[in-house]
Amino acid sequence: MRAKLFAVLTLLTPVCVQLPAFGQSATVSSIPVLSPGTHTRSLSLSNGLMVRYAIAIPANYSPSKSVPLVLALHYGGSPNGAGSGVLNILVRPALQELGAIIIAPDSIAGAWTTPENDLAVNTLIEGVLASYNIDRKKIAVTGFSMGGAGTWHFAAKYPERFSAAIPVAGRPTPSAEGWHVPVLAIHSRNDEVVPIGPAEARIAELKKAHVRAELIVLTGISHYQTNRFVEGLQKAVPWLKDVWK
Repeated sequence: MRAKLFAVLTLLTPVCVQLPAFGQSATVSSIPVLSPGTHTRSLSLSNGLMVRYAIAIPANYSPSKSVPLVLALHYGGSPNGAGSGVLNILVRPALQELGAIIIAPDSIAGAWTTPENDLAVNTLIEGVLASYNIDRKKIAVTGFSMGGAGTWHFAAKYPERFSAAIPVAGRPTPSAEGWHVPVLAIHSRNDEVVPIGPAEARIAELKKAHVRAELIVLTGISHYQTNRFVEGLQKAVPWLKDVWK
């Protein structure tokens, strides 16, 4: 009887696990397993801060089958609810065919390259891995504008984690040295805020280095028309499936 009671209490007790985050070690509280749909939650970090995030669970998710994971990084401006914004405006409509769990944090301290955001992203991903059945060979990062720059950043810094990077309207990292993550950049030739030139140059540089790198060029779309990039990002679905096969 005591053994049965212990088993029940174990299931009801929140799990806190020690996991090696991919930038540093962190104690991660398991993220609750949620029903299909889009949810907004928050997660405490080891530095005392809290990260707010949106998460989309596919309709057919089952713990018995592993699914891909997509990290979606939002644009600049106010971070309050921006993760949910980029998820609902762009990433979920474009990539829902993948059947992936999509996680979209709100930035804590400006650009995605800050230590606070690095810890938040690491902790959040480790929490998802602890709670959901994720195919660890199918983890992609994408993002728009500031999030596009963040996509380049995280793929460069953590190539052992991400199997694909899809920056949308994002400025590449200063250097491509050591890069080997497959990348599909999506950019508008009419982008008046983040010119397409650096993305074109970086993709050409990576191709020359025999890295799988492609550029989808859109026209007639200005930088702030985020929803109009959905069709371009949809083209990442067959590309990802080919990368992951």
